Amino acid sequence: MASTLLRILKKTHNFTITTAPILTRTCHSRTVTAKPRRRFNNNLFSRISPLGNDTSLVPVLDKWVQEGNQLEELELQRIVRDLRSHKRYSQALQVSEWMSNSDLQFSVDDRAVQLHLIGRVRGLESAESFFNSLADEEKNDKIYGALLNCYVRKGLVDKSVSHMQKMKEMGFATRALDYNDLMCLYKSSGQFEKVPEVLSDMKKNGISPDSFSYRICMKAYAARSDLSSMESILQEMESQPNITMDWISYSIVANIYIKAGLKEKALIYLKKCEEKISKDPVGYDHLISHYASLGNKDEMMRLWGLQKTHCKKHINRDYISMMGCLVKIGELEETEKLLMEWESSCDRYDFRVPNVLLIGYCQKGLIEKAEAMLRDMVKRGKTPVPNSWSIIAAGYLDKDNMEKAFECMKETLAVQAENKLWKPKPSLISGILCWVRGKRYVDEVEAFVRSLKTDSRN
Repeated sequence: MASTLLRILKKTHNFTITTAPILTRTCHSRTVTAKPRRRFNNNLFSRISPLGNDTSLVPVLDKWVQEGNQLEELELQRIVRDLRSHKRYSQALQVSEWMSNSDLQFSVDDRAVQLHLIGRVRGLESAESFFNSLADEEKNDKIYGALLNCYVRKGLVDKSVSHMQKMKEMGFATRALDYNDLMCLYKSSGQFEKVPEVLSDMKKNGISPDSFSYRICMKAYAARSDLSSMESILQEMESQPNITMDWISYSIVANIYIKAGLKEKALIYLKKCEEKISKDPVGYDHLISHYASLGNKDEMMRLWGLQKTHCKKHINRDYISMMGCLVKIGELEETEKLLMEWESSCDRYDFRVPNVLLIGYCQKGLIEKAEAMLRDMVKRGKTPVPNSWSIIAAGYLDKDNMEKAFECMKETLAVQAENKLWKPKPSLISGILCWVRGKRYVDEVEAFVRSLKTDSRN
């Protein structure tokens, strides 16, 4: 019986008992890409925006033209840019290729974007093939830079360095973006000592570093616990006339000091960060998170009040962030109050918000309270996402209450139909599998197996 379940798990979830991670206290719901809401004047994007990520956009573009509507290069470029910003790379590539095959003007810069998208969607070999197919006169600094970015994303240090050297020889290494790519590669590969070398080389070649250049270098110094050099880079950054200091840079510095245990220095830069936030809700979310790391509830609540005053409205992301910070410092009662506030004003019930409190309860061992809260929501007509029930199931598993874990897992699979991309965590299934092994609940196990089969077909 258990072996039947194991075979299905291996087939449908690439699951193995030996590699299953230990159960974590939190379970992650599927990531849903936010749909862009931008609307252009002639409304073409309003047709594209609501479509699923797997939908082909070519018929949409063809139909738009067949209806006699006009298309301009600038409009399609903005659509490609918006799709890229929302990580809808495949659709962005479709629009780019449709544009290149049309009678519209397709610039070398458009071609560089297309190369970047090919690397994202079809892989490095396709990107290199596309690059090699271009005539020499079509290869400018942005084309070379796009291929460099493909190498960097693949973590290919030698190829990236060699390609960058060729760009220098051809006079194409003229943008901070390309040096930043190389610095990111060294940082991600753990070669922190080489990041400042790239910054020095950049300045030597007459390229002015931008904010990102300095930030990545400060992070590299911090990773080596060289806070003195990090401070020198910050001072240099502040002295540059072409750079406007913003909250992001000071937030990074404050976080570095927090992690280093230097509270007083962290507070200095948290104040500087606050001075630069203005009406940016994301800035407030970051600042509140830093004070949560310091365990400073008073400052968290003060900033939450300022965020309400200065920003137009609180969205779900802000509540999720603030509630998560309150859970982090163990303030579950304040989290409960915030959930009630959100419920009284929300337009759409987003279970990611109450999930924060469910996780908080489970972390404190209050599994029964978490389950009671979730069942109360069901009574009020709310339909939980699978992840909500799996949080409770994981909590019971953590307390060795397998009967309840199995029961909540069945609840999870019962609401899975509307969340077809969601998959059970292997660690959770592993725990249940270990429990049913040797049990004789034939009907229950077979029903559970059928649910997993349905899950795999979806």
